[in-house]
Amino acid sequence: MNRRRLLGLAAALAAPAAARLARAQAPALPPEVAQALPGARLQGQGSLRYFGFLVYDARLWTSAQPVGEDWAALPFALELRYARSLQGEKIAERSLSEMRRQGPIAPADAARWLADLRRLIPDVKEGDRITGLNLPGRGARFYVDGRVAGEVDDPAFARRFFGIWLAPQTSEPGLRQSLLGGAAP
Repeated sequence: MNRRRLLGLAAALAAPAAARLARAQAPALPPEVAQALPGARLQGQGSLRYFGFLVYDARLWTSAQPVGEDWAALPFALELRYARSLQGEKIAERSLSEMRRQGPIAPADAARWLADLRRLIPDVKEGDRITGLNLPGRGARFYVDGRVAGEVDDPAFARRFFGIWLAPQTSEPGLRQSLLGGAAP
């Protein structure tokens, strides 16, 4: 068999295998996202590492319009799949700390938001998923492993919470860019 035929055969065999591999690695649309955002698609994904250790993988699911700098005005879902066990109390406290990166928070709002976060975020272990759904003009809904955990009816909370990942003031600009998938300038 000549070299040209051999290369052609190798390419023909590799193409279906590569397509199968790509399909196998494509993340599945979580049922709660499919229900809340008909026609949802994956806009971007990335991972958070702390001192080299994987903390979680993050995925940004959007509907018709891609999320960019106007992210707070659009419906989307942010899915976090945890790679390790963490206490919900610590996640809530860190979330509030990250929300403060975007600017001062009135003490009454901070107390209320921390109470909401403590109520909504459980202790997690490897493989657990927390999904936040942005409800523009209303607030946010949270799911834990696909089940509704509750809502926060406060647009300012939602803007600050999702800003942890999507606002320019995020502590993880590389993750932000991966989630936005190039939609942000």
